Amino acid sequence: MKVRTLLVVALVLAVVGGMTTVNITLAQQNRGSTSQATLKTLQLTELEEQNILFMREEEKLARDVYLVMYDLWGADVFANISESEQRHMDAIKNLITRYGLEDPVAVDVIGEFVDPDLQLLYDKLVKSGEETLEDALLVGVQIEEKDIADLIQALEDTDKRNITRVFQNLLNGSYNHLDAFNACLDGDCICLPNI
Repeated sequence: MKVRTLLVVALVLAVVGGMTTVNITLAQQNRGSTSQATLKTLQLTELEEQNILFMREEEKLARDVYLVMYDLWGADVFANISESEQRHMDAIKNLITRYGLEDPVAVDVIGEFVDPDLQLLYDKLVKSGEETLEDALLVGVQIEEKDIADLIQALEDTDKRNITRVFQNLLNGSYNHLDAFNACLDGDCICLPNI
């Protein structure tokens, strides 16, 4: 009888021990696959990386031009939208930090860009907005239309939720900015110099 009891206890222990080993193995595998899934979400495609870095500088371009236009014309629309562009820059900076990218705006000097095409565009836009307030508002329209087109493309280039969320918020903001500049051009807002 004792031998039989010992055999039953040994069998139960073997089954329980085997289940524990299986559970530990499954847990390790799941942890490994979770780590792989997490790692995958942290890895950017080359295109995603390029888009994040480009959008950081493109939002800076908008902010910088609007700051210059505000200094020239004193129209509140430029001051208000430049503040919004700073928030856009900050949102993209958060993505840069999360993904460990090198920030092209590490040294934030108004009117200076790492991307040579954005540097040329900035110079051209500032020159275009120097003649009249209407020209300056048209520069705002140009910037927002470019921003919208670039954000739509960047959204098509990613499947990462956090990037999509940031770019979609920026896109919504750009549509609002475009509406504001067009309203000023139509005379539907107060765009007089701040006296």
